[in-house]
Amino acid sequence: MTDVLIVGAGPTGLTLACDLARRGIAVRVVDRSPEHPRSSRAKGPNPRSLEVLEDLGVVREVFDAGSAPLPMRKYRDGVPVADTDPYADSAPTPDAPYDRGRLIAQWRLEEILRDRLLSHGVRVTTGTEVVGLDQDGDGVTVSYADGSRTRARYAVGCDGAHSRVRKLLGIPFDGETDEAQVMVCGDVEITPGVLDRGIWHQWFDADGAVMLCPVPGSSTGWWFQAGPERDPSGAPLAPSRDGFRRLFARHTRLPGDHLTEATLLSTYRVNVRMAQRFRAGRVFLAGDAAHVHAIAGGLGMNTGIQDSYNLGWKLAQVLRGRAEPGLLDTYEEERVPVAAWTLDTTSERLRATLEAIRRPGGGLDSAVTPETAGLDRGYRWSSLAAPGADGVLRSGDRAPDAPCHDAATGAPTRLFRTFAGPHFTVLGFGPATEGTLRRARAAHGDAVRTCRVYGAGETGAGETGAGAAAGPHALHDREGHARAAYGAGADTVVVIRPDNHVGLIAGADGHDAVRRYLDVLDGAAQPDTTRA
Repeated sequence: MTDVLIVGAGPTGLTLACDLARRGIAVRVVDRSPEHPRSSRAKGPNPRSLEVLEDLGVVREVFDAGSAPLPMRKYRDGVPVADTDPYADSAPTPDAPYDRGRLIAQWRLEEILRDRLLSHGVRVTTGTEVVGLDQDGDGVTVSYADGSRTRARYAVGCDGAHSRVRKLLGIPFDGETDEAQVMVCGDVEITPGVLDRGIWHQWFDADGAVMLCPVPGSSTGWWFQAGPERDPSGAPLAPSRDGFRRLFARHTRLPGDHLTEATLLSTYRVNVRMAQRFRAGRVFLAGDAAHVHAIAGGLGMNTGIQDSYNLGWKLAQVLRGRAEPGLLDTYEEERVPVAAWTLDTTSERLRATLEAIRRPGGGLDSAVTPETAGLDRGYRWSSLAAPGADGVLRSGDRAPDAPCHDAATGAPTRLFRTFAGPHFTVLGFGPATEGTLRRARAAHGDAVRTCRVYGAGETGAGETGAGAAAGPHALHDREGHARAAYGAGADTVVVIRPDNHVGLIAGADGHDAVRRYLDVLDGAAQPDTTRA
């Protein structure tokens, strides 16, 4: 029997599959498309998704295949009126190594994730359409259009806004569609040299708009978005290559035949919807199958990636018998509020953008805010966020990065390298935490990575073999960035979940709290999912 069947091989499904496969979970991924799509669609991962992709071991490939976000040039009546770089004043910080997202065609990101999945021995099965779901106390039987079936212990619908899985479960997709907000989209080819490929060009006129962003890795490919042509009654016309040429010529004031090709044409309407539930028994929903919203802010694909990052380790712990099935209830508990926030935020960013483009110089930079980076999304309300004192960092928050040095060798490293992989991490600041670290390591073995974090001038830091008593992953926090990021007092223990969120912050006397917390998540004790 397959452990987890994933329906849908977009970034959401592939992220979940990679996370499960690296944990030794038997996973199968199916997709109804006969071949892998070549669509650009989403424009790339935001900073939080880059952190997820780093943990999965593919961020270098994403950087090599993509580009940094581009400055935006806004035009009115064919004339440039403003250049804006939304990231001109931002830079990486010790706790956040990615201050901006990465532009990359969605098909290329999917290719990178499929390659990573293949390195774990898993290949996506295309041309496989799900037509039935039946579940019992032991698993899920999935039926396909060709008459075949798969038996799995759990199934996850990552199959988009029109999710067959969601429909088979009978879960309502509540919300609304704004028929007035219509856009036509596609991938186009533009004659080389006609437009600067170092710019995201945006023409906003009183009678419509065209936006052209160069697709990384191509010399002639562009993402095309525009207000649609309309018939005499005002109804939007279906997108076509000739229509795109007319729109291009009208707004850019350039000859239409410079747009030489247009493919993957689609009409986009603003949908703001969320499934009433993200789980029905042994079947889960993630990504667009669970929630859709306005594209402003670029949070669609990113929210799906982060859904999967939340769900993957929980499924693995339950399937391996390391946690009780109640842990799976926390997927909905944690991700539903995030999805609801995303719907509200993207709707507000769309409103702000539509208002901005009415004025010369306004553009898509109005959709970019610190919140759209995804770095401030945490789970402070979760039953997995252990109670503790309020401080610079609280249980449930995203776990910050920090530059450090290996305590034994002195080599530069980062907290994220300590976190990377399918394990929990326990950080110990101060000598009084070493007993807690030893006991956690003894009780949980490789499932928990313990890390003594030495401060500047602390005895043992930087010496050969330093940190041996606390384990092989000891770090030297020479500049104090780690202690500052975690608000660590003289002696502080921090438990980091496998999805790099803080689970528990305790003092040196918190051994029992650390033991109880880890026993719940890696010892088959029942999590308390009733706490507000």
